[in-house]
Amino acid sequence: MSTGDCIGYLGDTMNATRTPAQVLDRLITATNAHDIDGLVDCFAQDYTLTDPVHPARSFTGSAQVRRNWTTMFDAVPDIRLNVQERAVTDKGFWLEAAQEGTGRDDRRLEMRTVFIAVVAGGQITSARMYAAPVEQGGPGIDAVFAAIAGKLRSASDAVDGTGGNQESRP
Repeated sequence: MSTGDCIGYLGDTMNATRTPAQVLDRLITATNAHDIDGLVDCFAQDYTLTDPVHPARSFTGSAQVRRNWTTMFDAVPDIRLNVQERAVTDKGFWLEAAQEGTGRDDRRLEMRTVFIAVVAGGQITSARMYAAPVEQGGPGIDAVFAAIAGKLRSASDAVDGTGGNQESRP
C-alpha cells in the first residue's frame, strides 16, 4: 500500500470522488498510524486553515500541514486522535477530538479540538479549527464570565477571593 493512497487502509485510493466520510476516516487512521504522507494527502495543496480564536495561527497550504504534523509526531511519538463526536454532510465534516500522548520530555499532552472541514475533489480544501490544551484547574465558570463581561481584570482575580476588588483586601 502506498502512503499516498489517502484511503489505503480502507481499500480505496485517493480520487476526486472520495466522500467527506471517507476523507474523515482516512484522516483519523493516518493520524493514529503516524502516516505523514497519508495524512497530508487528505488535504488539497492550497488548503486553508482558519483559527478564529488565534488568527495568527491561520495558514494556507498542505506543506504547512506536513510541517505541523511532522513536528507533532516527532515531539509526541505516541500521540493519538480519539474521536469524541463527528458529523458528516455531503460537503464536509465536523470533528470533535481529544489529542493525547506523552512527549519525549515526559510531559503529558492533552488537547481538545473541534475541526470543521470542507471537502471538494476528494480532499479537505478549507477548515476552521478550535483547539486548546485541557486545563484541569483554574477559575470556575462564574469568574470566567465575570472577566469576559469586564467585571474583573482577569478570571484569575476571582481565585484570590477578592473578586478583583483590591479595596476589599484586609
